[in-house]
Amino acid sequence: MRGGDNYTENLFSVVRLEDFVPSNHPLRPLRTWINEALQRMDPLFSQMYDTGLQGGRPSIAPEKLLRAMLLQVFYSIRSERQLVEQISYNLLFRWFVGLSIDDKVWNHSVFSKNRDRMLEHDVVTAFFNQVVEMADQMDLLSGDHFSVPLCQHSCRLPRLTLNSGGGGL
Repeated sequence: MRGGDNYTENLFSVVRLEDFVPSNHPLRPLRTWINEALQRMDPLFSQMYDTGLQGGRPSIAPEKLLRAMLLQVFYSIRSERQLVEQISYNLLFRWFVGLSIDDKVWNHSVFSKNRDRMLEHDVVTAFFNQVVEMADQMDLLSGDHFSVPLCQHSCRLPRLTLNSGGGGL
């Protein structure tokens, strides 16, 4: 028997974005690690927004903006406009950023103002340092070898390698 091509939307639905993300998805451990680094940066975020600002509407959490910017890098999204569009309909992106299925996605122009604020307070540097510190604590870093692929494909340059063993750059 052929099923009907009907669409009826439920008035209420109980779903969690967590359930849509496969347990073995590579963003799962990254999100855990990133969330821990962002949690360690809470004093910096509080300082950013406690600089005498009174009234107005609440800002978008800098943690969410940083997670969104990471998605932009991870998935090579060319613009904030496209990033916001992706976040609005991609359940994986919503989950990673920390938006519920019902949350409204902010306007792309939010990134400009907040990027300036984050640069002013060295948030990106602090985030990078937190991630490196955590990697060091978990013994994931090594001083033995460092590689930089540069523009290997477009420039036809060989891979540069820093190696303490004497070979390489």
